[in-house]
Amino acid sequence: MIQAKAPTRRRVPLWDNARWIAITLVVIGHGILPLIAESDPAYSAYLVIYSFHVAVFVMVSGYFAKSGPPNARALTRILTDVIFPYIIFETIWTVIRWLLGGNLDFDYSTASWTLWFLLALAIWRITLPYLVLLRHPLLISIVLSVGAGYVESIDSTFALSRAFGMLPFFVFGWQVRQWQITGRWLELRSAIAWRWRAGAIALFVVLGIAMPVAIDTWRELKLRRFMLYDESYVSIGYDEPWSGAIRLGLLLLAMVLSLAFLTLMPRGKTAFTAFGAATMYIYMLHTFALYPLRETDVLAGAQPWWTLPAMIVFCVLISVVLSLRPVRRVFRPLVEPRARWMFRREESTPTGTIVLPREN
Repeated sequence: MIQAKAPTRRRVPLWDNARWIAITLVVIGHGILPLIAESDPAYSAYLVIYSFHVAVFVMVSGYFAKSGPPNARALTRILTDVIFPYIIFETIWTVIRWLLGGNLDFDYSTASWTLWFLLALAIWRITLPYLVLLRHPLLISIVLSVGAGYVESIDSTFALSRAFGMLPFFVFGWQVRQWQITGRWLELRSAIAWRWRAGAIALFVVLGIAMPVAIDTWRELKLRRFMLYDESYVSIGYDEPWSGAIRLGLLLLAMVLSLAFLTLMPRGKTAFTAFGAATMYIYMLHTFALYPLRETDVLAGAQPWWTLPAMIVFCVLISVVLSLRPVRRVFRPLVEPRARWMFRREESTPTGTIVLPREN
């Protein structure tokens, strides 16, 4: 008897388009970071990007996260999608730092550069099924995020500060799916869709004007450090009781901007839609391309005006190259390790506990 294959899940171009543009903005944000100290235009662009791009990335992860009771397959995916890649790449970065003259210190409690996302993602995936059992999970996540900023002991160890700080974006993604607005948006007539897009464009225009106009104020307020969600308010320099209002305002702004960003995404297939399946490859590998610029003085000090647009183009090219199938084929064992040899062969223990998902 031939067993029918499980139906494959159809990918929605809207989300793949959003994935790729969001991860490309992540690369651009990291690429122009060395320029922001001396360049107001670079700092303005950086603040515009960071006001929503990480929120979009986390929100999309939350949208597709499973919120039901965790089964063996879901737990296996956390290991193969998140934990194993984190251990692999954290080991690689430790060896690189050692080869460059640093100490050989295998400290997996402190993530290297962008690897914090994997630790936070593991925490979000594990806690979501419990969080959604409560009433108003989005409101609870916001309270946890704002409250965590007052606790100095919640730091970057195991990415806890960012796991708490950005939790609302993950839950917001799950909530957007519960509202079932994607289907209605995809069926909306183009003329009506463009009314919403006009409002989104106006919102981003206002944001793009506000950042450079008040750039000195944003520097003085240390707005960038608030947008990273990885420090307590006291560490940033705020010990006032109202400090959490800044994080609350940034959380709400980022959620609104995330929805505005999604309304601007093409609803059908584009030339870059297929790249949306490669976002984790881009995220994990782009740091190796940018590391020399980060660790050297190539971009230090005042730079010519064309450096900023050149870096943006360079970062887009990195994102495109890392999206290509040959790159994904070569690095799949590192980014998506199956590691079947690490899992138990038996489907259940003698007491009947399921420990492995049954293969189709």
